[in-house]
Amino acid sequence: MDALRILLPIALLGNGLAAGGLMIAVLGGAPLLLSLPTERYIATHQFMVTRFDPFMPACMVAALLCDIALAVVVHPASNAVLFGLGALLLVGAMAVSLLKNVPINRWIATVDPQALPANWAELDPRVRWSAWNRVRTALVLAALAVLVVNTGLLLH
Repeated sequence: MDALRILLPIALLGNGLAAGGLMIAVLGGAPLLLSLPTERYIATHQFMVTRFDPFMPACMVAALLCDIALAVVVHPASNAVLFGLGALLLVGAMAVSLLKNVPINRWIATVDPQALPANWAELDPRVRWSAWNRVRTALVLAALAVLVVNTGLLLH
């Protein structure tokens, strides 16, 4: 099937790159940000976000679109269902990103480390951002696992 030969590698690449990028954030980025003094945290967060956006969203969208297309065109139905499950997991990760992490990223982009809000201790989003990042990472890793298992089933 031509669609499978074209879409499956793109789905694997996009999902794998997204999972890898998020794992970098979980294993290194978030612990680093949590350990920094506030002024350095803000500058480092601002620096890192400009490198991961729009790369990460592009990877997730590419994987999502391929998973959806594969769910429509692939037979047997069991494989189509697995592609659909992968797509749902990616939608979940994207929802967490858009509703939780991105608003924090946008707000931090506006914060001047030399003129912190008086209630910074209450507003500091590092722990919250890190927790939501772990949630979206787990969803993307689950989507990748489903995709890999499905690929193995299709290769039999």
